[in-house]
Amino acid sequence: MFEDKSAAKTLENFKVDPAKGLMPGEVENKQKIEGPNKLTEKKKKSLFLIFLSEFKDPMVIVLFIAALISLGIGIYNAVTAYPPRAYGFEDMADVIIIFGVVILNAVIGTIQEGRAEKALEALKKLSSPTATVRRNGQLVEVKAEELVRGDIVILEEGRTVPADLRLIKSFNLKTDESSLTGESLPVEKDADIVMSDQVGIGDRVNEVFMSTPIVYGRGEGVVIHTGMYTEIGKIASALEGNEDEDTPLQKNLAKLSKFLGYLTLGIVVLMFGVSLIHEAVAGTLSTDWPQALLNAVALAVAAIPEGLPAVVTIVLAMGMQKMVKVNTIVRRLASVETLGAVSVVCSDKTGTLTQNKMTVVKAYCDERLVDKEHFDKNHLGLLAEGMSLCSDATVDGGIYGDPTEVALVEFANGFNMHKADLEKATPRIDEFPFDSVRKMMSTQHQKGDKKVVYTKGAMDQILKNTTQIMVGGKTRPITQIDFDKIANAAAVMASEALRVLALTISYQEGEIQEKNLIFVGLVGMVDPPREAAKPAVATFKKAGITTIMITGDHKDTAFAIAKQLGIAEKPEQCMSGDQIDACSEKELQEKVKTVRVFARVSPQNKVSIVKAIKANGNIAAMTGDGVNDAPSLKSADIGIAMGITGTDVAKGAADMVLTDDNFASIEKAVEEGRGIYANIRKTILFLISSNIGEVVCMFVTIALGLRWPPLIAIHLLWVNLITDSLPAVALGADKKPDDIMNDRPRDPKESVFAHGGYAITFGYGALIGVATLAAFVLIPWSKGYFTIDQLNQYFAVTQTIDGRSVQVNLEDARSMAFCVLSFSELFHMLGMTDVRHSFVRVFKDKNLLLWVAFFLGAGLQAFVILTPGVNDFFKVYSIDGLEWLYVGLLSIAPLLAHEVVVFVLWIKKKVAMKKAKA
Repeated sequence: MFEDKSAAKTLENFKVDPAKGLMPGEVENKQKIEGPNKLTEKKKKSLFLIFLSEFKDPMVIVLFIAALISLGIGIYNAVTAYPPRAYGFEDMADVIIIFGVVILNAVIGTIQEGRAEKALEALKKLSSPTATVRRNGQLVEVKAEELVRGDIVILEEGRTVPADLRLIKSFNLKTDESSLTGESLPVEKDADIVMSDQVGIGDRVNEVFMSTPIVYGRGEGVVIHTGMYTEIGKIASALEGNEDEDTPLQKNLAKLSKFLGYLTLGIVVLMFGVSLIHEAVAGTLSTDWPQALLNAVALAVAAIPEGLPAVVTIVLAMGMQKMVKVNTIVRRLASVETLGAVSVVCSDKTGTLTQNKMTVVKAYCDERLVDKEHFDKNHLGLLAEGMSLCSDATVDGGIYGDPTEVALVEFANGFNMHKADLEKATPRIDEFPFDSVRKMMSTQHQKGDKKVVYTKGAMDQILKNTTQIMVGGKTRPITQIDFDKIANAAAVMASEALRVLALTISYQEGEIQEKNLIFVGLVGMVDPPREAAKPAVATFKKAGITTIMITGDHKDTAFAIAKQLGIAEKPEQCMSGDQIDACSEKELQEKVKTVRVFARVSPQNKVSIVKAIKANGNIAAMTGDGVNDAPSLKSADIGIAMGITGTDVAKGAADMVLTDDNFASIEKAVEEGRGIYANIRKTILFLISSNIGEVVCMFVTIALGLRWPPLIAIHLLWVNLITDSLPAVALGADKKPDDIMNDRPRDPKESVFAHGGYAITFGYGALIGVATLAAFVLIPWSKGYFTIDQLNQYFAVTQTIDGRSVQVNLEDARSMAFCVLSFSELFHMLGMTDVRHSFVRVFKDKNLLLWVAFFLGAGLQAFVILTPGVNDFFKVYSIDGLEWLYVGLLSIAPLLAHEVVVFVLWIKKKVAMKKAKA
């Protein structure tokens, strides 16, 4: 806002004299109007409110109603019993379990949603606690939050900028804006520059910004923005405005929950109505209506996969552990799966796609331009020695200094010319420090009985003062041909977006004079791409995933790296922040379809890019490490922060953190995400098919007129929570397919039932239901009871056991049905490991959890059936050897059906291949 105004105009705007600063009365009035210079935060939703919101789920509401009905019927039965009895544990069993399930699922949901938001707290830590200001003509130290617009702030090396300032004085001032703009090198500031127009934050060299450290020089500035109006304040506002969106899986599960909730309600009402009609026809409505209501409750329990939320959470948690192995820490559990749907990866350049380490990759000396692979000490020794000595950086005892100078010292180290040894042999005796006007630095050294001066800096400035050139160790006057050759070498480096520095040597006594210099050579530096980044980009391309580079660096530099990595092919695929600002939302949505590099972008630009990508129907992942990245990390479907270089702000806003800051780790994480989603889909299809089996069995029996269903609520809860959940978790641990990265990203709107999911759930569900129903009627059929009336008569037979009336035939038949339902789902699990291949692969993949689930599930079911007291609680009987044989034959039906389907698919594939060859 003030970059296009001079320092004098800015001071005039705030009516302040820089020599005196604000008066105490002015400060007090402004503080009342502007408020404190700190970041505000909105009130968070309490955990209790989050917990209550979990009960809005339609499935939970149906279960809650079912529990209340069970409670009411239990009390009614106790009161109307003859003689009347107390309401006991037997009546409460179903109620306790149903309420337990509802509360457990609510707790799981609360834990998932109650993730503490740390981004804004981290932002607050970045702000400077104190500042030196000039007030009433005196320098005073004040709390940074007490600053107001118009305050004159004194800036020194090592301090943090306490607010947004328009510089009024600057002396070799440099700030580190990497966390705010993405600029990898310290930014030179100049109070005297006035922009012709308003520019992006990265180009405002006459302003400094809140939270950025002063790394060199000193200066003074007038406060132009405080608190939430600063650039970092705008980021805080953006973080507050971005609520966490549901992941594709969460949206799918919400739709599924709603569908199952309403479907269950409809089936329950229908079943209760059918039961009442049957009771009315039989003339037993007045006495048997409670049983009809309990049957309806049992059906509600059957239709709802109570274990689904817990199973999905466990599978996602297992996925988190897999992610750790590929250097990714997941902060938001649901994000594990979202990675599998990512179609666009927006990556920061510095440190993610590149090594975040300036490196000399080209050199020009003795009229030869050479690449890093051909560096030779005999050729480049003097160039490397001079560059290392004419710098203030050190690397051997720990890296210290400007990144550019660090690269020059390491350039010499590559020839085993360590700076400590060089300085010992040629000690520095004088220096002429770098400044932004000369754009050069000179150091004088004692070399034997001579004094040698090395001068390094911007090529154009160096050449203005150069009169000779050294070639092959010999010095001669420099010619226009030499200048042309040097310019051509520099142009080659510039075309690759290298930062070019020149070195000269001279022999001088007395004070350093930067004239009559002898040209030695040029070096070209860049932050080079990571070795693993290019293959990762290629893998993404093969997987149908687009990689986009978003950076605060200059367009030429960004494009050069993007071209090397295969992200962009031509300059037309690049776009700057200014161009983004000039676009409408619709125009930007079109641009992001073809643009692959966005350079010189602001934090708001990054958010706009992410939103445009999402508006096109893509799932966007965004990487970042700086404060400037936080809003876009939060806006993206998946925000990925850097673990090593990342700020606390970025990590707080992100869904996951890369522990190695490596782009290649994102590719591995996406691969794991796809595998995790495939496993979650398997578990959902498995659980829903099991529930469909239960519903088919329950509904058909009641619809046909049987007065008692094959299963009661406690049986169904046991199966849904134990027998189903163990195999579902085992399926979630399955190995991902080897070719999973050959597929295109899935459509985020795609249902979990896509690609044959309906056939799997309803087909196997119906088969399990029929097998369970067959087990229920098998014993009475073997005894000649075939019709509905005969079956009702058979099941009505009672005996008095331990003082209570028990329908022994009914409980015996239910024992068979209960076992077949449980065991058939264990066999169904083996088939669900791969719906297109034989279950024999289970033995090859060595997923031990499958066998643990199978045998533990079978053991628990046998324990329930065979253990006295426990079987009484479940209202079942121990079954004999022949009945176990029947159970085994009926239970294996889903696995046999799976093998038949696999064989038919194999035959079809062979026939299709034969036709293709013909």
